[in-house]
Amino acid sequence: MHVVATAGHVDHGKSSLVRALTGTDPDRFAEEKRRGLTLDLGFAWTDLPGAGTVAFVDVPGHERFVPTMLAGVGPVPVVCVVVAADGGWMPQSAEHLAAVAALGVRHGLLVVTRADLADPGPVTADALERLAATPLGRVPAVACSAVTGAGLDDVRTALAGVLAQVPAPDATAPVRLWVDRSFTVRGAGTVVTGTLPAGTVAVGDALELTTADGVRAVRVRGVQSTGRDVERAEGVARVALNLRDVERAAVGRGDALLTPDSWTSTAVADVRLPGAARREEALPGELVAHLGSAAVPVRLRPLGAAGDDLLVRVRLRRPLPLHVGDRLLLREPARHEVLGAGTVLDATPPRLARRGAAARRADRLTPAPDVPDEAEELRRRGLVRAGDLRRAGVAVATAPVAGDWHADPAVWERLRQRLPAVVAAHTAQHPLQPGPALEEARQALRLPDRALVEALVAGAPGLRLAAGRVVPAGSAGSADLPPAVRRAVDAVLADLAREPWVAPDAERLRELGLGRAELAAAVRVGALERVGEGVVLAPGALSRAAAELARLPQPFGAGEARRALGTSRRVALPLLQALDAARLTVRGADDRRTVAPPR
Repeated sequence: MHVVATAGHVDHGKSSLVRALTGTDPDRFAEEKRRGLTLDLGFAWTDLPGAGTVAFVDVPGHERFVPTMLAGVGPVPVVCVVVAADGGWMPQSAEHLAAVAALGVRHGLLVVTRADLADPGPVTADALERLAATPLGRVPAVACSAVTGAGLDDVRTALAGVLAQVPAPDATAPVRLWVDRSFTVRGAGTVVTGTLPAGTVAVGDALELTTADGVRAVRVRGVQSTGRDVERAEGVARVALNLRDVERAAVGRGDALLTPDSWTSTAVADVRLPGAARREEALPGELVAHLGSAAVPVRLRPLGAAGDDLLVRVRLRRPLPLHVGDRLLLREPARHEVLGAGTVLDATPPRLARRGAAARRADRLTPAPDVPDEAEELRRRGLVRAGDLRRAGVAVATAPVAGDWHADPAVWERLRQRLPAVVAAHTAQHPLQPGPALEEARQALRLPDRALVEALVAGAPGLRLAAGRVVPAGSAGSADLPPAVRRAVDAVLADLAREPWVAPDAERLRELGLGRAELAAAVRVGALERVGEGVVLAPGALSRAAAELARLPQPFGAGEARRALGTSRRVALPLLQALDAARLTVRGADDRRTVAPPR
């Protein structure tokens, strides 16, 4: 299917042209027929030789209904600009064309109507010259009369030629269906209609409905296209979706149905306004942004110039689902003026908190392209999750550096080079610790996830992970203890060499300067063996104790163990508990123990 929108001044024959081409009157309301004036969007379709099914979105031409016109044209890739031969170029012709140009529509046809009432030549030449200065460029032009039928076949032929040049949309793209109409069908419930520009929607699909009240999950109960029930519809298409368990009042024009987790719903975006730098001071503070069928009041905050363009921060009164590269049409309703269309460069911009932040932000945004680009997104963000890229509309081609994190290569290399310095600084400040804990390293590098630290360590020569800390690759053994601690430990080991099971008491440890941190460091490097709180023995104490206790008649009690080892109750009880924990002894129900057989 192809979808074509009309554009042009009021009473220039847009609806009459659609009716003549399709046999269907796009004016749906009695008031429209009574007044001969289109008040709302109209829809009709036909089979066009050489093009297949073509659906038309007919828009009102009166200046009061420009927002309605924009709701119809917004998602449509092809426009039919209509100018009356007996009316010529008019104010709404200009505003509609400005809107079409701002939206970047590149495929179109000029139809000069009422050719039976005036010579179409001068009007055609004038209109073609105006269209040529827009993204539409040089378009085919046809003169016709909806009353006499003259030229209608030429319109069909020319339109089929234009449609043949329209690139096929991506059927696998995420869905963003802007709602342009909602109503209730007896026995079916709420139905919404819209133009599906790309992607595929099918019966049973789970979608997200985004409205001014927030986002909710919905399910598609039924799909229609051109009045027929279908199992699935691929863009470009006019579709009607029957939504399950959605009240009619809960959805309306300007809302959108989305593929879940594929769009950024935001009320703040950084945008490039082409050619606006020269009129920065004259920019109105409040405008209306149009996207799809939505129209949302916005405020602009200039960030800085980028050549002739202006970089601005846009604050929307309600969140909209955006991708990088989306075009926000900005209009000043009071003056009936289309200001232009800003290209979304970032839908999740950082806060501007410090003096000069706006200018720095402008410098960072200046090289950003107008289309989503992974390399540029990574350059600007440094580190970003794959899901955030996907929600920004960026295709992900690079491999993650950790989990689902992707990194700009230059940023990743700088982090890798900084990590050894972080470890060295931590060791200098905390000589009794082997290195920073993962969380400490994460905070020092200002990283959002510990998994990134682990990945950096894996790729950093000279570093390794040990017990949740980042340590030098060669660190092991007592040589890593500071000299003063090493001397104190040697004194303890000398005491234990004389009396292996008489652990130094608190007074002896205090005398040697071995506090909790120093003892932990000695145990960590294997210089001492901890058998209980504040109780340390020489390395290998547990295995030697088990060998000594194996000589006793089995089973044995705590008192027998204490006497056999020649130690105190202060040492014997935690030592026996440590032997149990190491499964070197087995404790019985009568609180007596048996040395376990060698494994």
